[in-house]
Amino acid sequence: SALFSPSSLLLLLLPSQGLPQFSILESFDGQPIAHYDSHTKEYRSLVPWMEQVKKEEPLWKEYTKISKKAEQDFGRNLVTLKKYYNHSEGFHTLQWRYGCELSYGCPQGGSDQDSYDGMTFISFDKETLSWTASDTAAQLSKRKLEGNPSVAKHIKYYLEETCIEMLRRRITYGKEALLRKEPIVTVTSKAEVIQTETHICRVDGFFPKDIKATWRKDGEIWLQDTLHGLVAPNSDGTYHFWLSIRINPSERNRFQCHVEHDSLNSSLIVVLKVPESPVPTHPRASASTCSQCCHASLLPVSVLRTR
Repeated sequence: SALFSPSSLLLLLLPSQGLPQFSILESFDGQPIAHYDSHTKEYRSLVPWMEQVKKEEPLWKEYTKISKKAEQDFGRNLVTLKKYYNHSEGFHTLQWRYGCELSYGCPQGGSDQDSYDGMTFISFDKETLSWTASDTAAQLSKRKLEGNPSVAKHIKYYLEETCIEMLRRRITYGKEALLRKEPIVTVTSKAEVIQTETHICRVDGFFPKDIKATWRKDGEIWLQDTLHGLVAPNSDGTYHFWLSIRINPSERNRFQCHVEHDSLNSSLIVVLKVPESPVPTHPRASASTCSQCCHASLLPVSVLRTR
């Protein structure tokens, strides 16, 4: 299945500065792929494959303008909600979460809900075109939304048509990138006759299928006394591959197993060890990683409802 994960628009009022902080994050299968915030004032792609989506997205050039309007509307809506809840001071947040889903190519549901200070206060049912309020204050927003039936129809169309079209486009260009799996590399060694030992480099659990694994001597590709298998599938949809080399033990320190794959930021290099000492290696153990914490959200529809 492919999914636009639950998405949100978030406005933060910081009492210490008196300035609103607003961000939008579009996500696909849980991966952040585009972003807007109150500092950059620009809707930007976050992953390389979204550059192709930008070329084919009819409204991409309008997304920054739409996002700026959303920022203004959210500021007004948050002020309104603070009045509804009788909150005159303190730190408060407003989130709008919505998205659509495809399963085996068919639309599956669609969600739209608003949260105030992290708690859902109103949600939309696109099948019945109705709103559900969680408390007395939310009833005020519900009555205002029910007074303008075109808002419900607009959101239903967005979830069932526009969002699905956007999702299909992102599946076309992003699915392979999201499914990439890093290879796990293990080197095993054994001594044979005098002055000869064999090393086997096993590469497992990678996707997509294309991979380049070679033996290197002093950094140069080495083919003498080497063997290799075929790239073969695993039961979970990933692939495995192996290659072996026979060398003189005195030259062991000059050889490495060298692996290149689309899932790796750089080549994975595994040095040889003394025979009978398996050497498990995984790129996550040797490569530094960077993670970001962000607010998950999808691009707002062009007409934002008001409270």
